[in-house]
Amino acid sequence: MSPFHKARGLAVALGVLLMPAVAQASPEQDRATVAALDTEYQAAVERNDAEGMARILHPEMILVVGRGAVFTREDLLQAARDETYVYEHQVEEEGTQIVRLYGEDTAIVTALLWLKGTGPDGPFDRRLWFSDTYVRTPEGWRYAVGQASLNLPPPQ
Repeated sequence: MSPFHKARGLAVALGVLLMPAVAQASPEQDRATVAALDTEYQAAVERNDAEGMARILHPEMILVVGRGAVFTREDLLQAARDETYVYEHQVEEEGTQIVRLYGEDTAIVTALLWLKGTGPDGPFDRRLWFSDTYVRTPEGWRYAVGQASLNLPPPQ
């Protein structure tokens, strides 16, 4: 084997070994990615975009709401397909979103959410705090666990 081919082979091997380190995002990039993903998820819910939601949700995702009910990924996707809720607003209050990283593969988003629309029990207009846990998977960040508070009392 010629010296050129040996050198090229060594360069390829080093490139493969170093690739995961280069591909790893910085904490700031991870925070920005997860923040954007969570905002995108809220917008998909507002539009009843089950396909957009499915792309973000982890296959084993659950949501626990303040009254204690637990909803699975499929429950949420079916509600979107059926348009169980029609949203006028499903948005994070500006300036309330915080993304915290725990290790390299877990991020938790907290924010104040404003929900306004109609559902099976009639119209609603409420604000609540939520925590959304994202995990890094081979396919990218996925929303794995959500927890939402009860409706907050009106501001005084």
